Amino acid sequence: MHSLFFFFALFLSLVPWSHSFYGAVPPDFKNKGDPLEVKVNKLSSIKTQLPYDYYSLSYCKPPVIINTTLSLGEVLRGDLIKNSVYTFKMREAEFCKVVCRVQLDEASAKSFKEKIDGEYQVNMILDNLPVAVAHEMSEVRDGGGQSKIYVPGIRVGLKSYHAGSNEGWHFIYNHLSFKVMYHEDPETDYARIVGFEVTPYSINHEYSEWNGEKTKVCAPGTNRFTGHGNGPQEVDTGEQVVFTYDVSFESSDIKWASRWDTYLYMGDDPIHWFAMINSLITVLFLSGVVAMVVMRTLYKDITNYNQLETQEEAREETGWKLVHSDVFRPPLSANLLCVCVGTGVQVFGMVLVTMIFALLGFFSPPNRGGLKTPMVLLWMFMGIFSGYSSARLYKMFKGTEWKKIAIMTAFMFPAICFGLFFMLNTLIWREKSCGAVPFGIMFASVLLWFGVSVPLVFVGSYLGFKRPAVENPVKTNEIPRQIPKRAWYNIKWVLSMLSGGFIPFGVVFMEFYSILASIWLDQFYYFFGYLFIVFVILLVACSEMTILLCYFQLRSEDYNWWWRAYLTAGSSALYMFSYSIFYFFTSLWIEKFVSAILYFGYMLIGSFAYFFLTGTIGFYACFWFVRKIYSSVKFD
Repeated sequence: MHSLFFFFALFLSLVPWSHSFYGAVPPDFKNKGDPLEVKVNKLSSIKTQLPYDYYSLSYCKPPVIINTTLSLGEVLRGDLIKNSVYTFKMREAEFCKVVCRVQLDEASAKSFKEKIDGEYQVNMILDNLPVAVAHEMSEVRDGGGQSKIYVPGIRVGLKSYHAGSNEGWHFIYNHLSFKVMYHEDPETDYARIVGFEVTPYSINHEYSEWNGEKTKVCAPGTNRFTGHGNGPQEVDTGEQVVFTYDVSFESSDIKWASRWDTYLYMGDDPIHWFAMINSLITVLFLSGVVAMVVMRTLYKDITNYNQLETQEEAREETGWKLVHSDVFRPPLSANLLCVCVGTGVQVFGMVLVTMIFALLGFFSPPNRGGLKTPMVLLWMFMGIFSGYSSARLYKMFKGTEWKKIAIMTAFMFPAICFGLFFMLNTLIWREKSCGAVPFGIMFASVLLWFGVSVPLVFVGSYLGFKRPAVENPVKTNEIPRQIPKRAWYNIKWVLSMLSGGFIPFGVVFMEFYSILASIWLDQFYYFFGYLFIVFVILLVACSEMTILLCYFQLRSEDYNWWWRAYLTAGSSALYMFSYSIFYFFTSLWIEKFVSAILYFGYMLIGSFAYFFLTGTIGFYACFWFVRKIYSSVKFD
């Protein structure tokens, strides 16, 4: 009882219950001058994929640094949210506000230069809105749409190269000009924050005498810096960097519920519509092929089999009935197949429920890491379906050691993923990046694995094995039938298998591209409606391709369809991983070897899960098809 309470408490601590769609309950700022706290997050870069603590650089620090409590998903993202020295007062503008002065030594100057070379950006948060640089759009059709788009984050600095050389000067963005937009309620006069913009500058400040935050860096009676004529602030050993900021407030017609629209705006590009229509056309064409080639021929075959008086005449007409006594013969490595099917069911359940929650709006952009937390937890709880399905299939194969199958199902895929993840996490830890998952979180995940997932797999296996075995529509002979020499198009079964995975990958290709961009280019992903439709299309494509190729295989009197069905649909994962390699060299600018290892390591884990997902879909579709056709024919 105490152990159950412990795991329930651990579950509650990992779920970000405080978040809802578009963030928490909107705060109302009643009075002018109400304090606004700006928080800082990690330093991130799409060039290295290695996040770092904001205060790993010599930025201005508050007297006491307070860490914000993070959810499991935020920890896995590498977030590190802390308080900052930037504090505003609602609807009170400030100009030339001095924060602090930093003397750069050799180590701090080197760190700034490395982050500038790595194109790192600073992430700040105000009222759960990330700071963003606004870019004006060149065209706005018919006066509608949006006039600007947001690019989250602020570059640490910029580099100016010498002519004909890779060397140059490094300049730091030491002045931030913030703009906070708010929407006023006309009835109550309360204000809500609906925008957080910034324009960064690099300014070599001039001042007559240093007097802390009261130092005058503006010309008397103006809001112009006295150092404008001296150019940008260079990063070098011995340089004194003065950090300053402005903040202005602007009333906006944007309502609080729509404040994320500018962040999520993707223009009028109908790429998702075209991709979805293309996928639908592909599946409809494939459905027509299956209906014409398979179903029409099958209907004719079954009618002839049931009407002809002599079975010999039927056997001469087609070959799939000749193997009825062997078609349900257990395959080689049947135990491994049961485990793979059970793992695929677990992945399928996790993906399906996650997408349903996403469609209901639980994983909104303000909920940082909100997608990863439920995926991890759903994986744990889907263990009961994994154990049940693997045990049911194992008992159909006349197996008796259900505990062995339960152990393999509970540990095979999670152990492989955890081993890869642990090695990748070690590499991140060696780079001293905040992206490394802390030992406490990893230990808690292992506890959830052994305390929740493994017992549920055993419970599911027990329930599945306790059920009566699935009865096959035909009996299996003790002596296997000899498989005749295959036709030329069936000789290379590997090519047949690979061809079966091409179309399923083709229908999800464009959505996969968007997912990669959201993961590795630090973009927001919110096309969950498209994703769900594409997922349904993937189900149909995997099922139809597997059924089509399985039918051709049975007609050639080859009854070894079990693994072929699984690998035919699962081969789509090979195309997925191959495309990730292509994406790495064409769309990413990763230069560090460690970052490349991280990319391919995580893509390998994702492709591995996709293999189990598509393979299981194809297997069950083919299993249903084979049982259906052999139960439709009368046998002596």
